[in-house]
Amino acid sequence: MFFDDWSGIARTLIVGIVAYAGVILFVRIAGKRTLSKMNAFDLIITVALGSTLATILLSEDVALAEGLVAFALLIGLQLVITWLSVRSGVVPALVKSEPSLLVFRGRQRDEALRSQRVSEAEVLQAVRQQGFGSVADVHAVVLETDGSFSVIGDEPGGADASALRNVAGWSDETDRD
Repeated sequence: MFFDDWSGIARTLIVGIVAYAGVILFVRIAGKRTLSKMNAFDLIITVALGSTLATILLSEDVALAEGLVAFALLIGLQLVITWLSVRSGVVPALVKSEPSLLVFRGRQRDEALRSQRVSEAEVLQAVRQQGFGSVADVHAVVLETDGSFSVIGDEPGGADASALRNVAGWSDETDRD
């Protein structure tokens, strides 16, 4: 139960070192996108990579070569999906959510908060973290695709809000209200 033999420990050490080096190599080949802030799609790939690494390390039924092929497959699929996301209008909608407008011109958008399951307290915390003492001083709060909040302050002379053009709930008409 606590110890079977030294060969199991040696296998774990050797396979662990080689698998770790393989993960590093594949992640470096895949590029910065693999290590970016995570949205749901990135989280799934990260969990799958971690699960694959654990299986390679602890299961004698999975050969190291099979595990490395699994790493290459997962990272390759991520590269294909991200490549298609940049070049297609359909793919991003399938694998990523879009950012959501939670506060606009100092007014909380209750329907957006409910649909995104965000509490008012979370929005207020985000506003405070950006150094604002009042929601009235905020042009917009956006729930980003990775679950973080972006807070845009009111600019003197008015903001053109062009950074909001891909945010659900915003349009030029919304900005004119």
